[in-house]
Amino acid sequence: MADRVKKDTRDPKVIIATRVAQELKDGNVVNLGIGLPVMVANYLPEGVEIILQSENGLMGMGPVPEKGKEDIDITNAGGGLVTMEPYAMCFDSAMSFGFIRGGHVDATILGALEVDEKGNIANWIVPGKRVPGMGGAMDLVVGAKKVIISMLHTQVNMDKATGEVKSIEKKLLKECRLPLTAVGVVDLIITEMGVVEVTAEGFVLRELHPDYTAEEVQEATEAALIIPDDLKEMQIA
Repeated sequence: MADRVKKDTRDPKVIIATRVAQELKDGNVVNLGIGLPVMVANYLPEGVEIILQSENGLMGMGPVPEKGKEDIDITNAGGGLVTMEPYAMCFDSAMSFGFIRGGHVDATILGALEVDEKGNIANWIVPGKRVPGMGGAMDLVVGAKKVIISMLHTQVNMDKATGEVKSIEKKLLKECRLPLTAVGVVDLIITEMGVVEVTAEGFVLRELHPDYTAEEVQEATEAALIIPDDLKEMQIA
């Protein structure tokens, strides 16, 4: 893989991307969604070779390019500039989605607006706002062998005029309120506060970031968290 960037473990998004990268195994074929998931390409562990796939038809996607080295013809599914590994190949959307629907993706990493304790995900529309459509998420979450959600634990809404916090919305819910992307597909949720596994019994807090307590994570989560005796510290180094 191309050179990784220096990690800033104070940045919540870097914390999330770094921890998500640890879930990926040598030789995995992994799809990265737009937004925060794209950052994972910059924090893959040394010595681990991951084949990154972008649904717009790129196999062998590399990290975000350095400033001054961008190529406007190499983009991810969201139109963001990326790089290509030496072995990369490009193909049309029909082949790309045939690959996804055929079960050849080991893991997909996506953002979400809401996830509930049954593993349902809503990540494509906020009613009343214009959006381009659901995109490839509906195929990815049912075609990939593992679905990992990477997102900030809560949504902080700011007053644009004053810069003050207007409200804080919880995103790990008892039941999704927004239109669903898919039902019962989420395996793991990684936020800046910890790692949450979706099980038949509900949300299980598997790892806790050292800056937070389990009580603080529960306060930021609508659904009840199961706290196991072997709760581990979230590794972000």
